[in-house]
Amino acid sequence: MPSEILINVRPSQTRVAYVEGKELKDLKIERKTSPTLVGSIYKGKVIRVLPGMQAAFVDIGLDRAAFLYVGDIRDDQFDGNKVFMDDDEGSDSDEDRSVDESSGGEVKEEPRTPIQDLIKEGQFLLVQVAKDPLGTKGARITTHISLPGRTLVYMPTLTHLGISRRIEEEEERERLKETVEALQPNGGVIVRTAGEGAKSETISADLEYLGRLWKEVQRSYDRRKTLGLIHSEMDVELRALRDLLSEKVDTVIVDDPAVFKKVQAFVAQFIPKFKNKIKMYEDQQPLFDLYEIDLEISRSLDRKIWLKSGGYIVIDEAEALVVVDVNTGRYVGKKDLEDTILKTNLEAVKEIAHQLKIRNCGGIIIIDFIDMEKIPHKEKVLNTLALELQNDIAKTTITNMSELGLVEMTRKRIRPSLVSTLCEPCPYCDGKGYVKRKATVASEIVRDIEREINRGGEDATTIVHCHSEVADWLYSEESETLDFIELKLGHAVTFKVEPSFHIEQFEIYTVSP
Repeated sequence: MPSEILINVRPSQTRVAYVEGKELKDLKIERKTSPTLVGSIYKGKVIRVLPGMQAAFVDIGLDRAAFLYVGDIRDDQFDGNKVFMDDDEGSDSDEDRSVDESSGGEVKEEPRTPIQDLIKEGQFLLVQVAKDPLGTKGARITTHISLPGRTLVYMPTLTHLGISRRIEEEEERERLKETVEALQPNGGVIVRTAGEGAKSETISADLEYLGRLWKEVQRSYDRRKTLGLIHSEMDVELRALRDLLSEKVDTVIVDDPAVFKKVQAFVAQFIPKFKNKIKMYEDQQPLFDLYEIDLEISRSLDRKIWLKSGGYIVIDEAEALVVVDVNTGRYVGKKDLEDTILKTNLEAVKEIAHQLKIRNCGGIIIIDFIDMEKIPHKEKVLNTLALELQNDIAKTTITNMSELGLVEMTRKRIRPSLVSTLCEPCPYCDGKGYVKRKATVASEIVRDIEREINRGGEDATTIVHCHSEVADWLYSEESETLDFIELKLGHAVTFKVEPSFHIEQFEIYTVSP
């Protein structure tokens, strides 16, 4: 199936779309004012160690302190304020590690030493951002540095050798392993999916480049006297080509002359066999309109997504949780209820997998499928979901379906979600998605007035400043209540409309003559 990479560049942002068979399969959006920090390397200073959480806060020069978990700290050797590992140190067993290519070779270990014995406040560390800041949380960082190349991920602080799980042929996996071992790398190496079929010369050149990059990072760390950025990741368009450009891609279309030249130079240096795939887009029609990508992006920002059959799914995102609800909607089926439910769930599975990738949802995901009675139907839905997620660049795990038809899964967050990138919380409801009813606010006002019972006197006046709709509601629907309150207070209650007030906002004053 023909595939294309579209690179749309504007002064404020760059968007990269991966299109397969005229269907959007992946989308990366990066604003110039808020680029992703994942992969960037900093010199940080420990500002607080929390033994109770086995974590620490590290200042790396951002607005919020970064979060460092004990499992992300190298438990090897220290040299003053700098952490390092001897080249000849033996590697830990593969069973102790979980390596995921999609994160650039993130390595996690079971903590072996308490954090208070590993680092101390005021200490400088060489750290790399593993996750961007999210909501009120700062960036997640690690001391396990990983440098992604075209065919390899180089981990200079480790001695691990891994092969991408997407390279399935055992003979090719063994060849790649022997090729890397013959190069005797000073550090750990993961062969990426793009390394499948790569010649030993290509892998060697990639490793040599990453080795030089690591030495430059070390020199920059030594030269820098204060905390801050040492090495930043590539621009989004170059990262996309590094990760997505392959034999499957027919063309790479760029609509900006300067970025076109930059892309040409990058491909010519690192992936020369694909240099003829780079094309300059010069038509007046916007590039993303070729395949109605803007329409697809707009659709992926909606809470409700309609399915072709007439059913629909509802997607709600929280900070670390995504909930997906499947409904039959207008679809009534043709045979029986169980068949209608199965068809809706299967159609929903494909759309859910698609939406998770386009929206880049991460964290815990709960999918509420329509209840199915037959076990084979449940298994078919689960198997279809697993199949649809196979080509997802982010690591996913799926649990069995519960008796209530719920499926719990996780999806690794590799960049901010589409919603958090393009949207912000509603300024009126403050992101809650609802406001109090007028009747509720009116009841709160009445109760607060009652609390003024001992203030003023017969000659006083209670003045309520509030939204016009609340005042109208009180006069039209709560007139008896107002008469009761005035009788109880012994003086008049008046309302002053404040056009600038939020519907939930009010202020009460008692004025004496």
